[in-house]
Amino acid sequence: MRPFEMALVVADLAAFLVLAIPPLRTARFLTPIAPLAAAAQVLAEGARWQLIPAYALAALLPAAWLWPRSGGRRGPEERPGRAGRLGRRLAIGLGTAGLAISAALPSLMPVFRLPQPTGPHGVGTLTYHWTDTDREEIFSSDPGARRELMVQIWYPAQPDPSAPRAPYVSDPEPLTAVSRLAGMPGFTFQYLRQVTTHAVSGAPAVPGRHPVLIFLEGLHGFRQMNTFQAEELASHGYVVVALDQPYTAGAVTFPDGRTVEALPEKTVRPLIFQSVEAVDPPPTLHGRAFPEGVIPHLARDVSFALDRLAALDHADPDGVLTGRLDLERAGVYGVSLGGVVAAHACTLDSRLDACLIMESPMTADTVRAGLDRPAMWMARDEKALRREGWTQKDIDQHRTMREIYDKLPGPGYFVLLPDTANHVDFTDAPAWSPLLRLIGLAGPIGPEQAHTAINAYTLAFFDKHLKDARVPLLDGPSARHPGIRFESRTGDA
Repeated sequence: MRPFEMALVVADLAAFLVLAIPPLRTARFLTPIAPLAAAAQVLAEGARWQLIPAYALAALLPAAWLWPRSGGRRGPEERPGRAGRLGRRLAIGLGTAGLAISAALPSLMPVFRLPQPTGPHGVGTLTYHWTDTDREEIFSSDPGARRELMVQIWYPAQPDPSAPRAPYVSDPEPLTAVSRLAGMPGFTFQYLRQVTTHAVSGAPAVPGRHPVLIFLEGLHGFRQMNTFQAEELASHGYVVVALDQPYTAGAVTFPDGRTVEALPEKTVRPLIFQSVEAVDPPPTLHGRAFPEGVIPHLARDVSFALDRLAALDHADPDGVLTGRLDLERAGVYGVSLGGVVAAHACTLDSRLDACLIMESPMTADTVRAGLDRPAMWMARDEKALRREGWTQKDIDQHRTMREIYDKLPGPGYFVLLPDTANHVDFTDAPAWSPLLRLIGLAGPIGPEQAHTAINAYTLAFFDKHLKDARVPLLDGPSARHPGIRFESRTGDA
């Protein structure tokens, strides 16, 4: 819990004890502290629904102290009858339960802190809206619609400890989509808008030209879903460009206020996995058949982004990234659906020099073509997939990563996280709430261990193949990351 949240719960507890324990009633002057603490918390940190029980107690406890004294109902010498004693016990029981809930809810769904980046640089961030006027939006029923992207960039910035930090997520729509995907009310994760990152909006960039990495989100995800990874990379000198891909992202809000929500899962999944395992007849959308699925369309977003980044390097309208983007050293990485798209993009665009894929089946075209540049896969073994409840078909599709790895002509790496990791441990999600571990969505590994390992291998891979650095971590298994199973190959070339 945050400091003012803890102060509110403690104030509620103090007011409750004064009411519940007769010898403490001389300290009744403490009861007004609870509503004052509630007001201070709202003003300093912002209200959130997890604190509603604490707010209610802060209002009810002082009222409970005043109510029996209004109208002179009972003198101090009078003893309450049986009904009064039962009522008092009930009130104490309800108050105790209320206090427990008041402490538990904000602890189980905290305004979490992202891990501190370990690199020598500060982190800046900027957001852009790009439209590919040459490309039809195949997901839209409007034949005149063009492909649009929302793009967030994290980059190495000059440190400024006093500058305000950017919010984790500013638009409510992606968090509403995530909540509904989890089968919860749309407001469930709205409190994540109160999370602050380590990035400063529009901060001056570190001088020099920096390698560029494009990040691709998972199905029904959002561009900030791997901020733990983006900030770490930016602090070590990379420009990370996260693409919100409309209709497969949970929800994308454009600057003019339009919001594009994801296509329903039953609609979009056949279009995606048609690229992995073709079926006949092919899936359709708006009366149009997609024999190759939609992965090629999504992969072309990467090429379009590289084009726009070249223009940004020439003249950034924000005046921050001009001359800072080294597109001669470019890579791509993605998780889940983003990994599928990342691998396919590497078969389409020679400007990508390194490809990192996390927990993703590969398209049939990618398996046939293979990859001709350095690649790393991060995943889990079949035992972990079965423990999490994946079907045999899912596991068979997962093996396509190994198929490409085994025939790489050049450098490749296969990194298996411990069996205690789950699919969502490759994202920020496990840090949102320990409830995700309790209900089995996140693995027992915990976000700190999972994210530390993912960041270490991500940074090592791109350092070696985009910065030509000597990276001991890629020489073999590491005692610093227990449970990681590591393989590497030099390929035939």
